[in-house]
Amino acid sequence: MEKIKDALSKARGSQIGQKINQPKKAVKFIQLDDELKSIVYSETAVVKLDAGHLEKNRIVAQNKHDPSSWIFDSLRTQVLQTMEENKWRTLAIISPTPAAGKTVVAINLAISIAQQPQKTAMLVDFDLRKPRIAQYLGLKQPKSINDLLSGNADLAEVMVNPGIPRLTVVPTNSPVKQSSETLSSNSIQHLVVELKERYDSRVVIFDLPPILSADDAMVLLPQVDCVLLVIGDGQHTEAEITDTMRLLTKSNILGVVVNKSEAKAQPYYYD
Repeated sequence: MEKIKDALSKARGSQIGQKINQPKKAVKFIQLDDELKSIVYSETAVVKLDAGHLEKNRIVAQNKHDPSSWIFDSLRTQVLQTMEENKWRTLAIISPTPAAGKTVVAINLAISIAQQPQKTAMLVDFDLRKPRIAQYLGLKQPKSINDLLSGNADLAEVMVNPGIPRLTVVPTNSPVKQSSETLSSNSIQHLVVELKERYDSRVVIFDLPPILSADDAMVLLPQVDCVLLVIGDGQHTEAEITDTMRLLTKSNILGVVVNKSEAKAQPYYYD
């Protein structure tokens, strides 16, 4: 743990903790209330998730009887405070290498954000090399980002409401060939803008591939407002963490979550 903190401290530079100073705008409560009330899933598929399947995959934020759910509520509060201060709307979840538990964190955080009465959350599986969100949630929808990319579906057809108010999921059902090139395409750039600008209340969370495993995350990060780094405790070398921070020098690093392991994801440190 100390090595992680030391590596992060050495690699911090001026970009970590730095906030973008923008003029404050009056909150339009009436407009926001109307927007939230108008959200009806008439075209989006609505499915009911299996509670047992969620528990098996460590998805706990929707279950307030689970003692672990408060961890993600606490993380949510810190994330939203920083994002709102900086007028950020999009968040990337990444890790240095595989098995850090980033997808579990992404799903639980999205669910927790959706539970805030003045927020909506959209969770997008942009880990095109190894998509896991549909698997972890138990979604078995026939269409996903794969069909959107091939031109066989539009956005409304691939979005799913998993039975949780104010939460929308955009899954990827199978790995995408040439994933890095796909994420750098004009179609993905336009999709990111559309997802971000549709609702003022929306926070868009992108689950991205591990940053040291491929260049996919680096390709998309310039289009994303901020980054949450997930580190598996004892799973990365100091060099891997330092290399990760070096690659993130141009990104707004919102914070760091340290997980126990992929098998038992319990974030206990947020910086």
